[in-house]
Parts: sequence; C-alpha cells; structure tokens
Amino acid sequence: MKLGYARVSTVGQDLETQIEKLQSVGVKNNEIFIEKITGKSLLSRTQLESLLKHARSGDHVYVTKIDRLARSILDLNKIVSELIDREVSITFLDHNMTFQADSKDDPFQMLLFNTLGSFAQFERDMIVSRTSEGRERAIQNGKKMGRKGRPQENIQRAIRLYEAKEVNGMSVVDISKLTGVPRSTIYSEIKKSQSIKMD
Repeated sequence: MKLGYARVSTVGQDLETQIEKLQSVGVKNNEIFIEKITGKSLLSRTQLESLLKHARSGDHVYVTKIDRLARSILDLNKIVSELIDREVSITFLDHNMTFQADSKDDPFQMLLFNTLGSFAQFERDMIVSRTSEGRERAIQNGKKMGRKGRPQENIQRAIRLYEAKEVNGMSVVDISKLTGVPRSTIYSEIKKSQSIKMD
C-alpha cells in the first residue's frame, strides 16, 4: 500500500503542493497523513505516530522532502530505521531518493541518507538564522514588523485550501494562519464564489 505524509508548520509551508506531489505517485487521499505543526518534537506529531502504526510490511511511504518528516538527524534516523526494520520502504520525492526495506545493509545508501539529512538540517538552520537576522535589522532600522497587505494570490490560495478542506483536514482558522488572510475575508470570498456559481 502507498502511504503519504505531509506537514506544514505555522511559518507557512505549502500544503497543497505536498498533497499534489503525493497524489502524483498514486497515494490516495485517505492514505495521506497530514500534520499542521512544527516538527521540532515527535511528542505532538499524532499523524506521524498514526502513520508509523498503520504502516505494514511491504508498504511504501512517500514524503516530499526530508525536513517534512523530521527536524533533526536523530529523529530522521529513528523514523526511517523503524520503517526499514518493519520492511517498509520510504521515498523522498524532491530528493529522488528511495530507501528500500533492505537498505539498512547497504552502507552506501545509509551514508547518503545521513549526508542528505545533515544538509537538510543545515539548510533549515541557515534559513531560520537569516530570517531572525533580517527581522532584527528591520527593527533596528525602525521598521514596524507586522502582517503585510493581502495580495490576491493569498486570497485565492485560501479559497483553494477551503475547497479542499475535506482532503487536507484544515479548518478556516488553520487556513487563515497559513495564508495570512483573515477569516472574515475567507468567508466573504467563499460567499461571493458560491453566489457566482449559483448565477
């Protein structure tokens, strides 16, 4: 069975793109486990825990990127090792990399796995560092930090997420946090869209 895992955090990663990529390799909507929290801790990642419990020998798990599955090398090793030990294969689509259930005996595959995980963590840490530095510089220069205007593409994205809420499991509050579009605007746009369809 093909299983998928997608995760977005409150900083605004694109859930739609992850779902589309998982669907493109044949993962059915009801077999995609969706998480909407940061990946710093495994304790609160209930959908990941459900996926690990659900996976059986011969299954294949698909994730778009390494950092969607784990936020540290230790977590990454723990999760992938558990899947491989249970004879479950895993593919990271954006990295075009698959670890078959028997890859734990392949030293080259495990070296490549650990190297990619290290680079993924390094890249994420650098992004966080640059974002923090930019924010501090802006504050020092007297710029007010807050939510910018709501471009039309954000509103359209919010509507698409709302229309796919049965698939992605997102509430209007979740969509508002992810896109930066207020709930009142989302409801207003939905009402407009529905009235146009009725006409």
